Amino acid sequence: MTTLNPKVDLFIADGCGRCDYYATDQCKVRFWQPELQLVREIMLETGLDEEIKWGVPVYCFQGKNIVITGALKDCVTLGFFKGVLLKDPLKVLEKQGQNVQSARILRFTSVDQISKLSDTIKKYVEEAVALEESGAKVEFKKTPEPVPDELIQKFDELPALKSAFYALTPGKQRGYILHFSQPKQSASKISRIEKCIPKIMNGEGFHDGYKSS
Repeated sequence: MTTLNPKVDLFIADGCGRCDYYATDQCKVRFWQPELQLVREIMLETGLDEEIKWGVPVYCFQGKNIVITGALKDCVTLGFFKGVLLKDPLKVLEKQGQNVQSARILRFTSVDQISKLSDTIKKYVEEAVALEESGAKVEFKKTPEPVPDELIQKFDELPALKSAFYALTPGKQRGYILHFSQPKQSASKISRIEKCIPKIMNGEGFHDGYKSS
């Protein structure tokens, strides 16, 4: 059994701290406290190392991310970073978003539901750890997502931004492209791009601020 991490206690008590609802009754984490606590108890029994990354609990094996937990408005999630490689005989894993290639998640809406799947969760964790030990890799599709027209336009306006963007790692570039492409309205895309310009110019990825916090 792994050691309790006090940062996870704070997460379950008050939330991730990434929005204005932190430590209030409007926080999604507080709404799902019993479910999150049970998920945590199950994960602690797997022997994985308990950490906080991106503001939420992450369970690791020898420094490698295996499982991440969190709270959405309508459910609690438990995500396997390389879930696409799991056999998933019960077909309980879901793909969260059309652009996700590697991760797969379980969704929970009650303590009873989590309890019934506790043994399955542990078996999936065992398989995920075995995959990590074997060095198994996810083969990501090589065709990159198209760069939004709004970002190309911004490159024309700010050549330095274009240079800074393409100096980023492919993973960081992809993260921004996915973020910028999500809104349907062009104005919303432009707003997202403009908010991220300082981070791109500093050589940071979209999620780097969460990691450092």
